[in-house]
Amino acid sequence: MRVIAGQAKGHRLAGPPSRATRPTSDLVRGAIFSALESMGVDLTRVLDLYAGSGALGIEALSRGGEWCDFVEKDARTCASIRENLAKTRFDGRAKVHCAPVERALARLEGPYTLVLADPPYAQEAAPPLERLVESGLAEAGRTVLVLEHSSREEGPERLGGLSQVKTLRHGDSAVSIYR
Repeated sequence: MRVIAGQAKGHRLAGPPSRATRPTSDLVRGAIFSALESMGVDLTRVLDLYAGSGALGIEALSRGGEWCDFVEKDARTCASIRENLAKTRFDGRAKVHCAPVERALARLEGPYTLVLADPPYAQEAAPPLERLVESGLAEAGRTVLVLEHSSREEGPERLGGLSQVKTLRHGDSAVSIYR
């Protein structure tokens, strides 16, 4: 796994220590960021939920993001994200929140311009993401939310005040983009 483009292009990232975590492939990350670039998405404040290795948030920082909050519940995986941030020299532009998403949402300050969410495929992600929008961490008209999910499922049409505008499919993965 490596950073695809931008300032840290080519840096290898450590994968999460747990086999239960499924990192987003380089191909899918590339497709996500190509779609976001074509939409003119603002990368000023990024939130990476269910962060795993941190590859999505680090990719956003590499491509010009100013700040990224990473949320991951597993302590060993949080250490891996911190290692990857230090390796890419983005540790001064990020914070790792080692807590379940539901708990972290109550502590974060928004709004974010981009939210990246890659929950475990078996987990129901809509309720926490709807709370994210309701809490003011995401704003309709300002925030773009990217939800990675199984290609065997459809992403919800709406998440709070955000509407699905695009879906990308790559193998077992699908990505729904909301605005």
